[in-house]
Amino acid sequence: MTVMIETGRIGRAKRSFTTRRIPAEDMRVLLTGDATPSAGDLILARVETIGHHTKIEQPDGRRASLFPGDEIIVACGNRYAPDQFEAEIGNGLRPRHLVAAGGIAATAVSWNNRIAAPTEIAPVGRIGDRAGRPINLADYALAPRFGRPPIPVIAVAGTSMNAGKTTAAASLVRGLALAGHRVGAAKLTGTGAGGDLWSMHDAGAHRVVDFTDVGHASTYRADPAELLRSAATLLGYLAEEGVTVIVAEIADGLYQDETAALLQADAFRRLIDGIMFAAGDAMGAAAGVAWLHAASHHVLGISGLLTRSPLARREAAAATDVESFSPAQLSDPETAMNLLPLVARGIERAAG
Repeated sequence: MTVMIETGRIGRAKRSFTTRRIPAEDMRVLLTGDATPSAGDLILARVETIGHHTKIEQPDGRRASLFPGDEIIVACGNRYAPDQFEAEIGNGLRPRHLVAAGGIAATAVSWNNRIAAPTEIAPVGRIGDRAGRPINLADYALAPRFGRPPIPVIAVAGTSMNAGKTTAAASLVRGLALAGHRVGAAKLTGTGAGGDLWSMHDAGAHRVVDFTDVGHASTYRADPAELLRSAATLLGYLAEEGVTVIVAEIADGLYQDETAALLQADAFRRLIDGIMFAAGDAMGAAAGVAWLHAASHHVLGISGLLTRSPLARREAAAATDVESFSPAQLSDPETAMNLLPLVARGIERAAG
């Protein structure tokens, strides 16, 4: 059934970060019934029980407190987060969970035993446009771009969640910006949220984008070919914005299915020039560097949590013969600039 949304209801609802590209005036009707929503569909939901997520991140980054009875505007999506939730969209418009503060609606199928049960929400309906069509994030995505950016692209990957990828990426953005570069920053995969984007923006990035800008609330279980197209679009868009170098973060770890598929794709390898790898310990660094070398990637250096320990850094260097860089070093303009010749050698090796 299709019903008009009453005046003011959208404005009173707490909108999530994932929905930021969609104008409120386009949200005109509610579509109710048992139809299964698709990834990226917008949902108006009512908060039932507060669990792990007590706040929702809004489009401007402010985290609004949640209360039972609140109406929220979120996007459907799957979630992969070993430190938090494994979640699926599921079948039918039935009660489900808020599985990410950035605004992901799904059904949690498992979660880390260190966190509380998920916040429960009851979908009121899918949000539709004036023609009665369900609104999807993909309807407002950046136009596709194709081909390799004509500027250096440094990717940041890691062993897992919370290995220090975003800190490494933001630090590298800082160092390159201080060296005079107009830095473009991107998060190519992950779960929709603004924290990583704000970090790179605050570090001095000229322009920052992520996968929500190309229509994904989350990239978990996204088609690998679509992830390649999304990456090309994000990098191409940044190049068109006049940046002189790009730092692109890839979420999660090398064993995560979508991360592995992206990094093992020849087409993706041609989009980037080198990888800064974040790890929590020397064994993770050694395994990750070996994995990346086997996939024919040029590893520029190691960073992440292990750089807190001089001993771990020495062990990683002995195991990999790859230099490690702390956040402070990556933030140094001279160090950041010295990485660019390594990028150039990676380009030459790929061409050979």
